[in-house]
Amino acid sequence: MEDGQGASNDSTEEFAISEELVQSPSHKHANTSVIDFDGLLTTPLSLHEDLTEGCGGQLWPAGMVLARYMLQQNRELLNGKIILELGAGGGLVGLAIAKGCNFQEPLYITDQNPMLALMQQNVRLNNLDARVLPAVLDWGEPIRSTIPVHPDVLLAADCVYFEPAFPLLQTTLFQLIGPKTTCYFCFKKRRRADLQFMKAARKMFNVREITDDLNKEAYKKNIFLYDAHTKLIS
Repeated sequence: MEDGQGASNDSTEEFAISEELVQSPSHKHANTSVIDFDGLLTTPLSLHEDLTEGCGGQLWPAGMVLARYMLQQNRELLNGKIILELGAGGGLVGLAIAKGCNFQEPLYITDQNPMLALMQQNVRLNNLDARVLPAVLDWGEPIRSTIPVHPDVLLAADCVYFEPAFPLLQTTLFQLIGPKTTCYFCFKKRRRADLQFMKAARKMFNVREITDDLNKEAYKKNIFLYDAHTKLIS
């Protein structure tokens, strides 16, 4: 998840952000990873990684944590839900859920336009064209009519990495988290500002740290997992 919104229009217009502004921590060659989350997926997920269009094109640790948590402890809760992933990059979390869970509605994986081709490639690579819809969603902009507003489940992994984008993320979270939405938000703390984002999010949403993850001991020092709900009562 990225920022929640109480931000004004001025603050969202102040930052025109693209993947080009976010420097990759290290460049690695394009490759395809095969992941089964230690047997949680009967059919492994194939994920092509490519940093050509930005840092979202590689696997990030919070994505692995969130995908494993959803597969291990929330499979049944996803049945019949409308699911949307924010800042999907190559689509790790959404595609893992599509591989391992039963649901009737299409699952949406979203990111900026530079990531669209990679999302589409990974959907095809896993034969998930009938179940997963890649789409462009720019934080801070109006939600396109092709994307569901107020999904049942909103997924956001490693979206907190670039401080100038926080107001844009906050705006988008505010637009998408409706009365029946549960947002699962996971990020790796890299700097003090990341926790300031969470402080702002708590003012906008009911935020709860998830403490029942069976794998928490493996990442508890620097990766944080939360769920969030609207404070607005319909």
